[in-house]
Amino acid sequence: MTTEEEAPAVSSAGAPARLAARTRNLRKVYGKTVAVDHVDLDVPVGAVLGMLGPNGSGKTTTIRMLLGLVLPTAGTVELLGHRMPDGAGWALPEVGALVEGPGFHPFLSGRDNLLRVAAAEPRLASKDIPRAVGQALERVGLSAAANRRYRGYSLGMKQRLGLASALLIPRRFVVLDEPTNGLDPAGTREVRAVVADLHASGTTVLVSSHLLAEVEATCTHVAVLHQGSVVAQGELAELLEAGDAGVLVSTPDVAVAVDALRDNRIPAREAPGGVRVDLAATTAPEVVATLVGAGVAVHEVRRQRTGLEELFARLTESAEQGPRLSEVDTFEEARDDARR
Repeated sequence: MTTEEEAPAVSSAGAPARLAARTRNLRKVYGKTVAVDHVDLDVPVGAVLGMLGPNGSGKTTTIRMLLGLVLPTAGTVELLGHRMPDGAGWALPEVGALVEGPGFHPFLSGRDNLLRVAAAEPRLASKDIPRAVGQALERVGLSAAANRRYRGYSLGMKQRLGLASALLIPRRFVVLDEPTNGLDPAGTREVRAVVADLHASGTTVLVSSHLLAEVEATCTHVAVLHQGSVVAQGELAELLEAGDAGVLVSTPDVAVAVDALRDNRIPAREAPGGVRVDLAATTAPEVVATLVGAGVAVHEVRRQRTGLEELFARLTESAEQGPRLSEVDTFEEARDDARR
């Protein structure tokens, strides 16, 4: 690619400037197995998007297609304004990625492995490589183990080195596939801090994870995948707010309160500390008025928001049950073994 070459244009309906990446009708089929089924994914610029889903839900396959590592069976992918995979040469230099765990030379040290990666980085001048490598190692907490051979690294240390390779230079877009895999609590906190730092600098981050607590703590947006399809996506706060909104009423008259509300067709149930009331078809003032009118002593009314774990369970459990798509992860390996 020369400076005179012009980057391939995106489609006439190209990604809006507010989107760092998007897919439309994305589909991937391996033989008779559907790995990803008509996925429409939007990744807003500057967001930290958590891609959630059970094992085999299509998260890694979607990421592979997003980065041009796997060709889709159908649909389109646009990354940083470029149609993939044709625009990979223009988009990928702006992207740092850790996908399905790092792959390094086992007999080289962590530092030497990272130096080899840095030498292939087109946007990193040779004179700046040692400094960039040192900063990346320090950023992920591997400075003390930098000169140890990679084969002696723990799983968590290997994850850290892979993360360091994605952060050698400033990126517009960073993709992290299960970045906390194998990390202890301290390492997990460090990764959380790295993600927060990237977000603060304006970098768009896509994090694939099955750890709901980590996603809720670090992400601004979320996309939930199940059996190869997106079942929900959007701003995390809005999705949680759109869940089963309710209030917790503190009262000593629990049984009377539940009966009074149900008599007025207001869903309610006993809960720790009082009564949990569903606000899907009513309002908090109406709940209080109903209880007071029934002679119930109301000590406190607190708004309750759906937690991510509850939202995730409801979205995935409501989806149609089918074959586990985790079989897709080994499909290509099994095919290669059969050919040998």
